[in-house]
Amino acid sequence: MNLYLPLKLLLILLLFCLSFAAKAQNETPKDSISNEQLNEVVITQNKKTFTNTNGNIKVDVANSVYNSIPNTVDLLSKLPTVQVSSDKENITVIGKGNPLIYIDSQKAGINDLNALDPADIKTIEIIQNPSSKYEAEGRSVILITRKFSKKEGFKTDISETASFKKNFNNYLGINSTFKKNKFEWKANFNYNRLNPWESHSIDYQIQNAAIASKYDVSAVTKRKQYNFGGGLFYKINDDDYFSFNINARLRDDTFPINTFTYNKNQDQENNVLTQSDNSSKKNFVNSFLNYSKKIKAINTQLFAGFQYSNFQQTLLTMVENNYNEMAFNLAQSRKQDFNVDVFSGRIDLEKKFKNEMNLEYGGLYSAAKSKSDTNIFDFERNENTTLYYDFKEQNTAAYAQLSGKIKKISFSAGLRAENTNVIGKYKTDFSPLIDKNYTNVFPKVQFSMAVDSTKNISLNYAKSISRPNYSSLSNIATYINPYFIYAGNINLGPAFVDEISSTFQYHDKSVKLSLYQVKNPVYNSFLFDKERNIMTFKDINFDKETGLNVDFELPFAYKFWTTTNSVIFILEKVQDPSADFLKSKPYLYYYSNNEFKLPKDYTFVLSFWGLTKQYKGVFERNPRFVVDMALSKKFLKKWNCTLSCNNVFKNVIETEEFTINDTSSKARYIVDGHEVSISVKYSFGKIKESGFKEKSVNENENRIR
Repeated sequence: MNLYLPLKLLLILLLFCLSFAAKAQNETPKDSISNEQLNEVVITQNKKTFTNTNGNIKVDVANSVYNSIPNTVDLLSKLPTVQVSSDKENITVIGKGNPLIYIDSQKAGINDLNALDPADIKTIEIIQNPSSKYEAEGRSVILITRKFSKKEGFKTDISETASFKKNFNNYLGINSTFKKNKFEWKANFNYNRLNPWESHSIDYQIQNAAIASKYDVSAVTKRKQYNFGGGLFYKINDDDYFSFNINARLRDDTFPINTFTYNKNQDQENNVLTQSDNSSKKNFVNSFLNYSKKIKAINTQLFAGFQYSNFQQTLLTMVENNYNEMAFNLAQSRKQDFNVDVFSGRIDLEKKFKNEMNLEYGGLYSAAKSKSDTNIFDFERNENTTLYYDFKEQNTAAYAQLSGKIKKISFSAGLRAENTNVIGKYKTDFSPLIDKNYTNVFPKVQFSMAVDSTKNISLNYAKSISRPNYSSLSNIATYINPYFIYAGNINLGPAFVDEISSTFQYHDKSVKLSLYQVKNPVYNSFLFDKERNIMTFKDINFDKETGLNVDFELPFAYKFWTTTNSVIFILEKVQDPSADFLKSKPYLYYYSNNEFKLPKDYTFVLSFWGLTKQYKGVFERNPRFVVDMALSKKFLKKWNCTLSCNNVFKNVIETEEFTINDTSSKARYIVDGHEVSISVKYSFGKIKESGFKEKSVNENENRIR
């Protein structure tokens, strides 16, 4: 008797039971199973774009409209609690300051984000209480996980985005993956033609001197940007692998800056038109060489890695001034070069015990070396200024962390020790201007207890450090007008943070209470040179900052509508003897993302975020409210088209008021945030699921800018 028919009927019955258990809504017709051999059964379900675990938000980028955003930094600005500065050079998390950024297991920085193709991202997680396995720098972590396909072979995504802001911007990208046996290769290339516009003004008065000044500045940049990268992964066996990864960003800018300035010093008044022609090159490269091996005799996973990063910037400026509508005359010729190289190596070991305990320990050594070369010729004074500043920093770190579970209580306790040696010196000086050597210990403790299957309570304590990026520690300066410059600060030091927090979660909703104190926080300040009548605007270390945050995460789903909501009550107080204390009041941050799954593979997203007026002790900032919309449609499984409108109501003005060093300032920034864009992506090929991994070696990479 032929046994094929009974086996076939049994298989059909099994599939029916599986579909019933999974509550599948679409029945499989009886003739959908052919006489060919059945290789696999796939049960799919709609994934939530946002999930919440103990206040940590995880975003499914690959299966949402966010995968059509052409730039990773712009993508992050769409996420709850994440704020991106108007110049897109700084990322903060509301109530947490600057986060650590990881791509897979690699430590990354703003340059890596600009070089990363969003089409390569699977998920992004905002971790509010990172454990000791992450570096001591940062009170939160943005963890980006790249996606990999499931079929051996190749896959390529081609995307094109046309963006209309004040000017037209174009993004073209290619992302490709190839896998054969134990080898996997990944590559991406992006070419962007961008025309960003920016404008701001500052009105300031020196209280104890009859000096008042106001300027309005605007600039239109023509930018060519190439982002590319590649990686090779070789899986030696199930536990061991070797990998090499490199990514780079090459950027050319030309940006004329036009400034109108009114300046009054005693009885002398001047109206000045300033025109400066600027050309800039910013090149970044980052490479990893990693090896991982399982030492089976002691059940320990070993990781060893090496990393090299380089950032180069050249800025050429020619400045002309026109005093009181007379004539334009050459003012300054400026050439500034900045270069930083960072080499680092690390070793990590992880041992798992049979009683669910996990021990992680390891060490790191890194060495950074930067050069800041400035050559300025002043036509008005007929003098030449040349400065050559060298900076060296060495970091040595060791850590240990034990985690596990005892009955209903999960715990994680870690300790990290870091020694830092810093030397900064002008080439013309005999002795160093900066000479620091300090060692710090950073404990982190977390306890979590499950009350029942729906409720969980956690308690956290962490000490962390925030170091300035290397560009801020240079003598590079930007000329605005004859009376005002932006400058770095070679004396800038790190900030130290102590924080305690507690989270209560019920199902997927949570409330979190945080208390923190920052020693030596970094904020802007004014320094006035009375002899030369020049105001310098730079970052300095303030005395302290304290804060209290109450964070509510409230997701909700109903049929085809899914919404994620964040509401944070914030009370911050910044203090410094050089600053006038204005007032400190609670303010509110709110965020809502609403996704609607529509028929025929349409997805509509309406999101908005806002801040009420901020009173932070020294600084007062205006309220903000921003609305974004996007409509996405899939065609024939290969095509995806997204139409977006960002900052629908054109809320583009940011203001800030403060008084520091007897100087009262009112600043106004206009953000080029209103945008209409259309993105088209075509995907072809398939690739098998892989174990492609990278792990950071350089823990200071976010400072390389």
